[in-house]
Amino acid sequence: MPKFFVKTNQIEENKIKIIGEDVKHINQVLRAKIGEELTICNLDTTLNYITTISQITPEYVMCDIQDCVKSFVESNVQVTIFQGLPKADKMEYIIQKNVELGVKKIIPVEMERSIVKFDQKTVEKKIERWQKISEVASKQSGRDIIPKIEIPTNIKKICENINEYDIVLVAYENEED
Repeated sequence: MPKFFVKTNQIEENKIKIIGEDVKHINQVLRAKIGEELTICNLDTTLNYITTISQITPEYVMCDIQDCVKSFVESNVQVTIFQGLPKADKMEYIIQKNVELGVKKIIPVEMERSIVKFDQKTVEKKIERWQKISEVASKQSGRDIIPKIEIPTNIKKICENINEYDIVLVAYENEED
């Protein structure tokens, strides 16, 4: 059953109003009809709703809530990935697979020898694109949250905030112990 995300303000009594890009996906890609079931997750509370479509317009899809389910798909382990910026579009694949595996947050890191360099305008577009990839991967894998993709940082800033984490694992190809 397809899964979609909404905010609390889109839920009123026993109805949920889906707006935005998901409307086009429901109408044109899924070709959903009135009476079909959808799973809808509230991003604010992580509650899942089993719904049936009651109305389809070009602007919104209205669904009737059939059941409310507290899901337990999210791990209680909070994993943050600090990922060095790779060449080309490899970062998109890295984000997709890490989100599918259950990561809570991904922070791109500009390394000393990184080929990829961003200016302010480029980084905003990249973060927006990466966040969309995170959302799609969350829907596909049935997650209850959309992991956040942070603004790229550097090693110095990571070292300043290292005390926020219980365990820090660093992958290093020349490590022998």
